[in-house]
Amino acid sequence: MDSKFKLIIIVIIGIILAYLLINPIDSYERIDVVGSTSVQPLAEHLADEFMKTRPDIKIHVQGGGSGMGIRSTGQGIADIGLSSKLLSNDEKKDITEVEIGKEGIVIAVSNQNNITDLSIDEIRDIFNGKITNWKDVGGKSETIHVITREEGSGTRSSFESIVMGNTKIMNTAIVQSSTEAVKQSVASDPGAIGFVSFAHISDDVKTVSVNGVFPTEETITNGEYSIQRPFLFLIKDVNDNVKLFLDWVKSPAGTEIIKKEKIIPV
Repeated sequence: MDSKFKLIIIVIIGIILAYLLINPIDSYERIDVVGSTSVQPLAEHLADEFMKTRPDIKIHVQGGGSGMGIRSTGQGIADIGLSSKLLSNDEKKDITEVEIGKEGIVIAVSNQNNITDLSIDEIRDIFNGKITNWKDVGGKSETIHVITREEGSGTRSSFESIVMGNTKIMNTAIVQSSTEAVKQSVASDPGAIGFVSFAHISDDVKTVSVNGVFPTEETITNGEYSIQRPFLFLIKDVNDNVKLFLDWVKSPAGTEIIKKEKIIPV
């Protein structure tokens, strides 16, 4: 290798080293967020906007259900857990619940269904299997297909505690692993009924009023609409970066995003 070529290589290496000294490889702090698939879209939106203000902090959000969020927080795997149900006394040991908002749980049926209103008692009897045909609640003569979330889902836990009383959701109900999956199952089946997060409701399905009250931001805020649940961030150990994020979530900028996602801010 001639001296001229060696000189070129040395110059190139020198330029690269000088660049790295002036512009070092990015380093950042990481926050892991895990839990409720209902809270997940809101958490992702909040994280994206926060990271624009703090590029030195990266927030990774994933679902898995409220149960996963509670366990991951308790075991120290996640910095922040997500839950759409209040924790039991056993679950909340060493865990702090931070309520960032509340949301309605909407009763959804197919757009082909002529039902517009159901009572809490009728909903309970549909989901526990006592009522099996739509004609028994004023609809067409058609078999009811119950769609539900999986065990451990915060949406399901809230629905059960508010609606089901001492009864259980029927064993033959079709189980889906996310709010979106429930909605799509209902949309594609004229006989189906399911419960869907208010923030995820769309024209794909028909929203049914409950005891004569239609779910809106106003009726959820004032408590007239009875089927509603909290959106929680779960914290075990608050480090400086987690505190920065939580403070930002509670700021006007974070509150505005919560409102845009159809969640009622606390």
